[in-house]
Amino acid sequence: MEKFQASQKHRGKQERLNIMASHDTIGDFLTIIRNASSAQKDSCNASYAKIRESIASILKDEGYIADYSVEGEKAAKKITIVLRYLDGVSAITGIDRVSKPGNRVYCEYRNMPKVLGGLGISILSTSQGVLKNTDCIAKKAGGEIICKVW
Repeated sequence: MEKFQASQKHRGKQERLNIMASHDTIGDFLTIIRNASSAQKDSCNASYAKIRESIASILKDEGYIADYSVEGEKAAKKITIVLRYLDGVSAITGIDRVSKPGNRVYCEYRNMPKVLGGLGISILSTSQGVLKNTDCIAKKAGGEIICKVW
């Protein structure tokens, strides 16, 4: 989207103002995983961020993905996720973003929501790092619910 302002005229020409839209990078990451899983891809790539690596680590520990790796240096870092399938069916049945930029969702460790009656996990961002719901209860740490996976 381009916008022009009359106050930024220079020699009779108008300069373009580039306005960046804010993006939900975690939501984009989860969508990349969801789409690759539904398309039966072996792996998927995304740009690197520490929180994305933390989410991938939890997904690997819980058996939702086979593996992940970080490649590249500094700004060119990429995270590659190797998806896991059981008899041709994805280990990830569903992955939903809970807390969004326009609607943040927080919970205490006492009121931790269960995913599918305990069959799935919630991933939370806490003061002690990114944790799954059972670790939050054990450490008595609440936080922002990033997503639910089942």
